[in-house]
Amino acid sequence: MTEVVSPFRKSSYSGQQGNCVEVAATVGDGRAVRDSKQPGGPLLTVSREGWQAFLRQF
Repeated sequence: MTEVVSPFRKSSYSGQQGNCVEVAATVGDGRAVRDSKQPGGPLLTVSREGWQAFLRQF
């Protein structure tokens, strides 16, 4: 199970209609990503390097 160590925050790319992606830090400096409409739903977890590679695409 992923241990989230910071509050989730909404992506600056999220839409005004609530189509939001939220991200939080995890143990080991990775990231957890979730759908804001389902905060208790599944998380996508990525390494720090994976997250940085993702952000470089935008």
